Amino acid sequence: LDNTIAYPRQMALGAIQNDSLLEVMGSDLAEQMKMVGLHVNLAPVVDINVNPNNPVINSRSFSENKELVADKALRIMTGLQKNNVIATAKHFPGHGNTNVDSHESLPIINLTKKRLKEVEFFPFKKLIDHGIGGVMIAHLYVPALDPKDKMASTLSEKIVKGVLQKELG
Repeated sequence: LDNTIAYPRQMALGAIQNDSLLEVMGSDLAEQMKMVGLHVNLAPVVDINVNPNNPVINSRSFSENKELVADKALRIMTGLQKNNVIATAKHFPGHGNTNVDSHESLPIINLTKKRLKEVEFFPFKKLIDHGIGGVMIAHLYVPALDPKDKMASTLSEKIVKGVLQKELG
């Protein structure tokens, strides 16, 4: 679409001190989307920017701080969903610690489940607990969650049904 409002990347939004502006932005996004007939936003990105060499996430993340990512994403989500546009947290189980573009190859996330729960899952859980409308699964290989050789998280019943649905609700 051309002639639409361009909003800043999430890294720039992460620097905003007045978080209420993010809820306003979410509301504005919702209104813009509804004018063209869209009712689902594949945002916000809730990946934590823990790897500065990440070719996919980088400036699409709010921050390297899990609390800040969760808080900023919650404001965007609230603005969208108060205005009847479904927000979608992505990229579960967390795409911030990769150095491979998942559009070109299958990144491997070699983190323990304990670490994933403490860091990467944190913003997803907060948004789930506050009623996020959807969660987008990342295309990653995460052996700690599903050790089956090269099992992409997008296709893994253990990750989608087990971790996301049963464990995180």
